[in-house]
Amino acid sequence: MKLLSQLFIGLVAIEHLYILWLEMFAWTTRGKKTFKSLDPNLFEPTKALAANQGLYNGFLAAGLIWSLLISDPIWSVNVSCFFLVCVIVAGTYGAITAQRSIFFIQAVPAIIALIFSLSQ
Repeated sequence: MKLLSQLFIGLVAIEHLYILWLEMFAWTTRGKKTFKSLDPNLFEPTKALAANQGLYNGFLAAGLIWSLLISDPIWSVNVSCFFLVCVIVAGTYGAITAQRSIFFIQAVPAIIALIFSLSQ
């Protein structure tokens, strides 16, 4: 279970590093291709807002990576659970307020990782 937990935590962390890159550095290029439902004229004026969102996704990724580096097994699980719950809340809120698919893209992998983390 520990290996599956670590794999899913790593997957969620990589996903949030990708979101960081997309929102902070590629918002006006790749962002337009990813978020096709948005008006293309919105990307340039919202560049700073997207970068701010990307930074928060980076904090989530950093916390998950940190949890993988903690040698104490109890603290590792506690820290991973905290950050996974943050991702689940953010993914659920994003699904409710922005786009339903966010739940499946962000929250579901975090839920799976949380289940594996809690069953260690």
